[in-house]
Amino acid sequence: NRAYMVKHIVLYFLKDKSPETKNQIKSRFMSMKGKIDCLRDIEVGVDFLGSQRSADISLTCLFDSREDMEKYAVHPVHLPVKEYVLSVCEKSISCDYETEE
Repeated sequence: NRAYMVKHIVLYFLKDKSPETKNQIKSRFMSMKGKIDCLRDIEVGVDFLGSQRSADISLTCLFDSREDMEKYAVHPVHLPVKEYVLSVCEKSISCDYETEE
């Protein structure tokens, strides 16, 4: 009996690449920690390299199941964070997968 978890990884490319905007996004993402039951863990990375292929921010979320990820997507704590991030992003890409615990 293997236990599986779901990882949700998103890379964000910002319109404004200033340290202030990057820190604001990180702060808003981290403000969700401990406030959404189905969100087991969250990690935010701020890129320091700034190369042509670099994303500006990475978000990694960990869930117990696909259902928990779906609950997170519409959770009232997540929605205003998502709205802000979409307003400052040029584009984003994601990968969602199951991994053994």
